[in-house]
Amino acid sequence: MTDIFMWFTDLGNSKVAALIIFFVTFVGIVLYVYTGKERTKRLESYRYVPFLDDDDGP
Repeated sequence: MTDIFMWFTDLGNSKVAALIIFFVTFVGIVLYVYTGKERTKRLESYRYVPFLDDDDGP
């Protein structure tokens, strides 16, 4: 157990481990967002939300 901790405390190794963790997380989020037909339809329906008029404005 201490060997694993010492491996992570080395800055060269911790940078590689952090890169792998963040890359896997990013790929997971991208796959989650862009897979699934229902989610794709819902996200496409939000496409023009910034351009809609705000009727409740001052």
